[in-house]
Amino acid sequence: MDPVRNPYTPNAGARPDVLVGRDDQLLTFDVLLRRLVLGRAEQSMIVTGLRGVGKTVLLGQFRDKALAADWAVVESEVTKHDEAAFRMETALKLRAALFDLAPRVRWTERFRRAAAALAAFTVTVDPSGQLQAGLDIDLVDGLADHRNLVMDLTDVLVAVGEAAHDRGRGVVMLFDEVQFLAKPQLEALIMALHKAVQRGLPVTMVGAGLPQVAELAGDAKSYAERLFKFPVIGDLSPEDARRALAEPARIEGVEYEPPALDLAVEVTGGYPYFIQELGYAIWGAAASSPITPGDVTEAVELYQAKLDSSFFRVRLDRASELQRAYLRAMAELGPEPQKASDVAALLDRESTQLGPTRAELIEMGLLYTPQHGYAAFTVPHFDRFMVRAMPELVVPALRARRTRR
Repeated sequence: MDPVRNPYTPNAGARPDVLVGRDDQLLTFDVLLRRLVLGRAEQSMIVTGLRGVGKTVLLGQFRDKALAADWAVVESEVTKHDEAAFRMETALKLRAALFDLAPRVRWTERFRRAAAALAAFTVTVDPSGQLQAGLDIDLVDGLADHRNLVMDLTDVLVAVGEAAHDRGRGVVMLFDEVQFLAKPQLEALIMALHKAVQRGLPVTMVGAGLPQVAELAGDAKSYAERLFKFPVIGDLSPEDARRALAEPARIEGVEYEPPALDLAVEVTGGYPYFIQELGYAIWGAAASSPITPGDVTEAVELYQAKLDSSFFRVRLDRASELQRAYLRAMAELGPEPQKASDVAALLDRESTQLGPTRAELIEMGLLYTPQHGYAAFTVPHFDRFMVRAMPELVVPALRARRTRR
């Protein structure tokens, strides 16, 4: 079939033609914005889930909804920054939001105060004065100049929130990959947002990240569980997975035979990104409508090769030999969360000896800990990939090291 008309979008964060199975989160976001505009408190949210379940796509939907409601939007894909870089990036994006809220010629005293807070927020990390010059504002003693990230960011968010309130608008910060925020940065965001909530200001943060985010937020500040909801999104129900495959094709005048849809759902496990990859491959394999189980079967080899060479491989390539051995041992045990001692036993080690390796894999975002003593893959079907990539469970370096003792 015509590749130009292929309705599937297997790209990172790309919005599918038909979004299904996420109505609850979209409604929650609507309620959040509407209540904040009224000056009423409402829990914000950090959406959590494995790789490929559509967290970034959902943030994109939140962005569209916020813009439609005339909110200023600050978007950030978190990378590991030191405090100086975090301050600068945050300030630059909030500066853009301030100009979105109102052009300089219409700034009130609250806008000038917010601009002063932003300028002071970077004064220790911007020797060139570029941000201050861009805002062309005098600093205010005691405003965001404490050299303490929590206090300074609190001053900034409160000042920006007051400026937004002045205009009858709001500011929403959308953070993707929240798990990569350093603990002091996450703590500062939580405490600053808490103060804005206490003041009834229309400023909020909505995030997305891997399953460990809820625990990280709780570790950063105990009241995070009262400040945020942590909705978990995962694979789609069989009905929604069929819709995600069938409805985009139907827009292009193409139908699936019911057994073909059943087979496709079985292959993908209902994971949204996998559905887009398989759908894209099926479109290339099928000659005409309706799409048959044979078309799906023919597409599976290409689908799997594509995932192996990109979605899976890019993560494995960052792992050391020992880390790969740990991942392979987990895969040997299956896709479920695995006990650290069981993984270590397969590698002929004590779990304490492999603790640092396990911690590194969690830090890299390849594993998470659903409960104490257990770890699980952050990527669906990663166990299957590890078996394909490393057919044999062999750890010569570890065994040799033990022999030398």
